[in-house]
Amino acid sequence: MDLAQTLLGKIRNHSAIVGIVGLGYVGLPLVREFCAAGFKVIGFDIDARKVSTLRAGRTYIRHLPGALFKKLIRERRFTPTTDMARLGKPEAILMCVPTPLNKMREPDMSFVRSTTEEVAQRLRKGQLVILESTTYPGTSREVIQPLLDQTGLKLERDYFLAYSPEREDPGRTDMTTREIPKVVGGAGPSSKKLACALYGEVVTQVVPVSSCDVAEACKIVENVYRCVNIALVNELKMLFDRMGIDVWEVIQAAKTKPFGFQAFYPGPGLGGHCIPIDPLYLSWKARQYGKPTRFIELAAEINTYMPEHVVNRVAEALNDHGKALKGARVLVLGLAYKKNVDDVRESPSVTLMELLAERGAKVSYHDPYIPVAKPMREHDIAHLRSVPLTPATLKAADCVLISTDHSSVDYDLVCKHAPLVVDTRNATGQKKRAKSRVVKA
Repeated sequence: MDLAQTLLGKIRNHSAIVGIVGLGYVGLPLVREFCAAGFKVIGFDIDARKVSTLRAGRTYIRHLPGALFKKLIRERRFTPTTDMARLGKPEAILMCVPTPLNKMREPDMSFVRSTTEEVAQRLRKGQLVILESTTYPGTSREVIQPLLDQTGLKLERDYFLAYSPEREDPGRTDMTTREIPKVVGGAGPSSKKLACALYGEVVTQVVPVSSCDVAEACKIVENVYRCVNIALVNELKMLFDRMGIDVWEVIQAAKTKPFGFQAFYPGPGLGGHCIPIDPLYLSWKARQYGKPTRFIELAAEINTYMPEHVVNRVAEALNDHGKALKGARVLVLGLAYKKNVDDVRESPSVTLMELLAERGAKVSYHDPYIPVAKPMREHDIAHLRSVPLTPATLKAADCVLISTDHSSVDYDLVCKHAPLVVDTRNATGQKKRAKSRVVKA
């Protein structure tokens, strides 16, 4: 029996059950799209709170409405579970698990490895396994395939393996998961054909590449490109600040050129799960080949320094107002890593708050999307709560630090009532404001 052909038929008539491991910012949008295309989906997560939240008709991600998943669960098109024993049921298993860095700033593959081990325990003939997590080139071949091969099943005959990098951009409203082109690489021709067919049922464009390694490298290159260019404008920001030049005005002028320039913007540091982490995966892998990635490492050094630079600017601004940073009341605007989302992964705001507290400041935060700080693996902030943004709150602060430029925040109100504003995002714009009150950082 040709297992590949049988699975292809199930994919095309939508009778294949799809398993999605990891119900977060990547997994949940995939649940939505596969269910919308007519597939039944089993969602797996080790976090029982996520599963119970979904079953109750709520979500923990702001831009994904709970009512949608409640309806899918009620219609038995989507089943969220913590029971990994059910991994043997789906025909296709998509792994959307974290790929963080460890304390040595090296790839932490524990989530990928443990998930693959769970899959391997239940692997049966005719299953397609796909990794979506961003990782270094060679992961599917070097980490996942050996664990699946240990089952005795043979790749390309008994089971199939592919890699397709997630390209989610939380909070984006002009493009859905379905509209983002899907790069797909297979561990062999049958794996590639099956993975392309599966994604072809739910997205408008599939981009096949020759191998898993190429697909893995593609995602890394996308994020290295952004990381290096953001580091460049962050370095220019520090230089132009010393020269008395507004870097935001410079970029605004430069972007009028219709060719040869793409605008990137400085900030208080890198955030999100991709850009601060993924380039270092490639840098780590490159050392195995004796090829240092100097651009990547320098960019990481510059971007990692940005929170410290901002804190120094806060200290200087307070000093100009006759106040010391130690004992100063600093209100941080925005806990999320970027505007208009509730995602705190790798948020520079968290690092800023910790650095400010270490130097003796009394720190609070306001974020309209995060009323209570979310638990994080490396930071103890879950006890913090957003304070209301009122004239009284603003006047009580010695300094308001704009770290995330949420669109719903009234920055005219902030500038009117705060005695000192340090703006890392140009949220206060190019309006003429009292230089003694608004400082760019």
